[in-house]
This record gives sequence, structure tokens and C-alpha cells, in this order.
Amino acid sequence: MDHSRAPVLEALQTYHATAQTPFTPPGHKQGRGADPRVRDVLGDAVFRSDVLAISGLDDRSSSGRVLERAQALMADAVGAEHTFFSTCGSSLSVKAAMLAVAGPHERLLVGRDVHKSVVSGLVLAGIQPIWIDPQWDAERHLAHPPTAASFRAAFEEYPDARGALVTTPTPYGTCADLAAIAEVCHERSRPLIVDEAWGAHLPFHPRLPTWAMDAGADVCVTSVHKMGSGLEQGSVFHLQGALIAPEVLRSRADLLGTTSPSVLVYAALDGWRRQMVEHGRALYDEALTRAESVRKAIASIDGMHVHGRQDFCGPGLSNDLDPLQIVIDISELATTGYRITDWVREHHGVNLHTADHRRINAQLTHADDRRSEEVLLAALRDVSAHADGLRDSAEIAVPDPAGLRLEQVMLPRDAYFGPVEDVPWQRAAGRIGAEVLTPYPPGIPAALPGERLSTAVVEYLRSGVEAGMVVPDAADSDVKTIRVVRGE
Repeated sequence: MDHSRAPVLEALQTYHATAQTPFTPPGHKQGRGADPRVRDVLGDAVFRSDVLAISGLDDRSSSGRVLERAQALMADAVGAEHTFFSTCGSSLSVKAAMLAVAGPHERLLVGRDVHKSVVSGLVLAGIQPIWIDPQWDAERHLAHPPTAASFRAAFEEYPDARGALVTTPTPYGTCADLAAIAEVCHERSRPLIVDEAWGAHLPFHPRLPTWAMDAGADVCVTSVHKMGSGLEQGSVFHLQGALIAPEVLRSRADLLGTTSPSVLVYAALDGWRRQMVEHGRALYDEALTRAESVRKAIASIDGMHVHGRQDFCGPGLSNDLDPLQIVIDISELATTGYRITDWVREHHGVNLHTADHRRINAQLTHADDRRSEEVLLAALRDVSAHADGLRDSAEIAVPDPAGLRLEQVMLPRDAYFGPVEDVPWQRAAGRIGAEVLTPYPPGIPAALPGERLSTAVVEYLRSGVEAGMVVPDAADSDVKTIRVVRGE
């Protein structure tokens, strides 16, 4: 296929060149009706290209096949059989994939380290999750993806499970042995869904971890806005094989998605695919070299240890590591990742990615350059020099790995939509949770609807909030009260 073409961008150019006059949404009419103060911030170009996908970018019957051609080019670029664009992020894409595999009260094997969007899918669909435990690193209090052996054992116990879902890479860059997990699923003619939201770049360089389609996954969900050049909410999901019909996956996405997709998001996805096919190898040659340099420089800063393959890969750990996720253990500084993240934003204008009780994370991409590298290193050196002022008496009661595992006693949907009450956090242990409680980022829930809460998890969340943890999806974001099932 001709990857110099970009159907969405070309259609936008034609729209502008032919001086189309819209009597359709959006109501700003290419910015003419937008408040000048808004245009001063956003720019005129945003409004000018914010047009309808149908009766705008394409005609009433979509005879130009603009989106269809753009999706076909994306599929060809990464070696998938079918590709679908989403302007609602991978949160929608992964739900669509789940609904294409399992229905109400059917079982799905799910890694317990999933993103909260997967839990939302379980709640909406009424799917019965069979949780597959991650590999817990007890020394570092960190979860790595589950093993193929764990999925095999779960299929043996629950042979009626409709398929499996695994998250890889994790927000910490650690990767599952996807080829082995796919083999376990396909031995039973069951599909494998991979939430590869952090792996949109993986198909475009051989030194990056193996991407899901090459490993044999049936559906792969990627967030192009995370590691690629997409706009926020730009996601694609890919399909191959015969275990899921493309029309079923498309229908499930249509069930959840917007009828007013953003052409701006489509255009960025289309342009990113062309960029990667034409220049991805060279861009990631440079990015990987930069990541190696940044890792060495941070390792020389007092109180900072950069996690690499020696920490994260091997028996009982992960199968591979994305070196562009720079994960830094700062426990020697006797403070938290939350405080460091806040401090470097306030004093250096640097926004770090994931933070937890003992780590910070700087995500590099092909967009980073010498300037951004120098800004990051300057901020981290400065925070090390000021560590004494960041020390805090607040301690987070991080449970042993086994203490983080809660018993699922109700369907997530039944607990979430059933009768509930809010109880003081001191009285929540032993009750069945009715809400998602998620330290964010990275967005991996500590407690789910239908799980029986433990003292260890409740104290972890409460002490975490006191130390700077954010739990935005809780009914009470301070976690002074917790929503539980009423009457149980």
C-alpha cells in the first residue's frame, strides 16, 4: 500500500480547498462563532479543521471511503488484518474488545493488574472476571504481568471461560510473555485481548518489545496518544485471526462510541501512521539512544536508582522491558514519589508520569530532544539536592503483596448498581466494596466493586491519601468514607 498517502489529512485539504460552507454541526462554523478569547488560546487551525466526519470530511454516503482507507493503511503498517480508529481513547477500545468476547454472566480471564477502564467494562457488561494474579515483586512492592502458566491453570479450572485479557506493557514498562499466553488461549480456541495502551510504538523498531499482533494476540488495543503522535483520546484497536468476527467487534465499538467522532483525532492518527512507516526506525534509533543516555545520567544522581532489566526481567518477574519508560526508585531520599512529582512541577515546570510511594517515572518518546533531556536531568538533580526539605513524617501502610489481593464475592455489576451505603473507612474492612478505588496514575484499582475489603487495603488507601496519593474515582476522594454494598 502507498503509505505516503494520508486519506484523512488529504480529505481535510480538499475540504478547505473547495471552500465548503457548512450548515451542519459543529456550531462554531469553523471558528467564526468561537469566542475570540478561546481562539487566542487554541488557535484558529483547531476550529478550521473541526468538521463533521460525514457531510464534511466525506459526503453523505461516505463514498470517498476516507476513514476506511485510513484504517486499512494503519492495519497494513502494523501487520494486522483489521484496524478500527477510536476517538474515545483506549478506554472505549478495550471495552469493545471485551464485549466482543464475553457477555453477561460469562467468564473472562483477566489479569488483576488491569486499568480501571477494564473494570468499567466488567461493570457495564456483567462479565464474571476470573482474576489472574500478577507476579508480585515483594521486595519492590510492584506487580509484573501474569504468566502463561497462571492463565493455563485458570482455563483448566474454568474451561468455559470465553477468553483472556492481559495488560502489557504495564505503565512501568514491564511486559508479559504474550506468545506463550496466546498459545495457551489458542489451544482452547479462545481469543486473547491485549491491552497494549502503552505500546503503540512497539511495531516500529526491532529493539522494542514484541508487539501483540506479532506475538499472536487476537485483539490489540493501543493508545496512540500515549507513546505516539496522536491527540488525546486517539486510540486504535487491531484484529487478526478467525476467533472474533470483525463485524462483531465493529458493532460493539459502535454500541459504546460517539456518533460525533473528532476529525482532528482521526487526522492525527492518520498522520502518525505515515510518520512511523516513513521515519519510525530512525526516530526510535535516536529515542533508544537517548533513553540509554538518560538512564546513565539519572543513575549518577544521589538517592536515585533507575530500574532496568536487571531489576524487572527474569524468573518470577517480567518477560521484557520497554526502555523508554524511565522508572526511578527514590526510596533512599526518604520521601514519596508524590512529593517529588509535585515539587518538580512547581519548581521546574516538569510533569512526571507515574508516581507511587517509592517511585517516579519519566516517559520518553520519539519527540524528546536534547533540550527536554537537559530539563529533566536538571530537575532531578535539583530535587536530590533539596531532598531534606521533602521528607515527611507521613508513612504509607503498603501491604505485603498477598495483602493487596481481595476476594471477589459478587459480580462487579451487581455490587456497583445494587443498594449501597457510605461507611467510615475504619468500618469498611470486611464489607463488600461497591466502587472502584484507584490510585491514579497509573490507574490500576486497589479495590473493585464486589471485592471484600481488607484492613490492609483500606489502611493503604487512607494512609496513601494522607501522603499525597490521588484516588479520583472514589465517592469520597479523601477515602474518609467508602461506598459498600448495603445490607450484606
